Amino acid sequence: MSNPPRLPDTFGRLAWSNLAAQSAEQIALAAAPIVAVLTLGVAEGQTGLLQTALTLPFVLFAIPAGLLADRISRRSLMAGAEALRAVALGTIVLLLALGALNLPLLALLGFAAVCGTVVYSVAAPALVPSLVSSDLLPAANARIELARTVAFASGPALGGALVGWWGASPAFGFAAALSAIAVVLLSGIFEPARAPAPRRHPLQDIREGAAFVFHHPLLRPVFITQFIFNTGWFLQIAVFVPYAVRHLGLTAAGVGTVLTMYGVGMVIGALFATRVMQRLAFGTVVGLGPVTGFVAAVVMALTVLIPSPWLAALSFFLLGVGPILWVISTTTLRQSVTPPRLLGRVSAINIMSYGARPLGSALGAIVGGLWSAEACLYLAAAVFGVQALVIWLSPAVALDRQPDMVGDEVAVRC
Repeated sequence: MSNPPRLPDTFGRLAWSNLAAQSAEQIALAAAPIVAVLTLGVAEGQTGLLQTALTLPFVLFAIPAGLLADRISRRSLMAGAEALRAVALGTIVLLLALGALNLPLLALLGFAAVCGTVVYSVAAPALVPSLVSSDLLPAANARIELARTVAFASGPALGGALVGWWGASPAFGFAAALSAIAVVLLSGIFEPARAPAPRRHPLQDIREGAAFVFHHPLLRPVFITQFIFNTGWFLQIAVFVPYAVRHLGLTAAGVGTVLTMYGVGMVIGALFATRVMQRLAFGTVVGLGPVTGFVAAVVMALTVLIPSPWLAALSFFLLGVGPILWVISTTTLRQSVTPPRLLGRVSAINIMSYGARPLGSALGAIVGGLWSAEACLYLAAAVFGVQALVIWLSPAVALDRQPDMVGDEVAVRC
């Protein structure tokens, strides 16, 4: 078995900053609703408003973040975003100490902190190709995703434990310190200079990025597949907890254990992604994630007939291990075929596919309300089948190897 490729030291700083930033995000996201309920005494409806405030930045600021990432230093933009998050979280600590924190202030400062997440998520994939060579992109993206999955799997538990053991202030203070560490690490990265972007109206820049994605024979089906995947995933997750308690007989601890298998699958997938991409054709790896998602949805639908928690756990494991290969391979694909001057905007448009998440949740509410959770699981399996079909009918799965990196001379049709 070959050793994993060695990545440059400057990329190592980005990878460690990514782990710190992602951990700060997950700890803060876990702590915020706990503090809202236990410290501020808010009701369920108000916590829903808080969660809305913590998700809105992805819809509102992904495109502006992409515009900035293509116009200014991506390293500086990410460092500024993390500094904003550190200040917002530090302010929460100060307000808690003064006894002045309330729900509107918590929502406002949480909103500001998540704005930092959006900017980092858009700029990081655009920065990676300038730090590593083309042949190292899969390994670099796997390292980035491994950090994200570790944070995703451990951050919520750590955030809840910190609040439970020592209170809200240490939890937010620890998250702020992690963001500050990310700023320091980012400050030591050498980012190669880019040619100045032409001064144009922002709408022209947005149109250029969108035209590139939706006219590109490889990126268009990737975006459509990801949009459909997010719809099916959130349709399923919207009804899983009540379904698991009622139909599978799981306790709260049992539900938590089953859901943990998603994070376990993500970590294992990220650990083995580089080796998988070395052994299989590039297009095959691109197609693996959607197919695995479809198989996972079928396994979950099978629990209607065979109400086994083990099948549910297997479904979540597959939903973690397969789609993480999708994220790594399609990120590599976008970085390879996108001109460097467009990487920020193309990354932002990819983030906009997350807009399918509320659509999936709404479908879950409607179908579950009118029919049943079981009907939602059958519909989710059908949706996952469509996304697998979309990508396997596309030219992306026919790629024998990772495409060659393109330059800024590639034309864009607007």
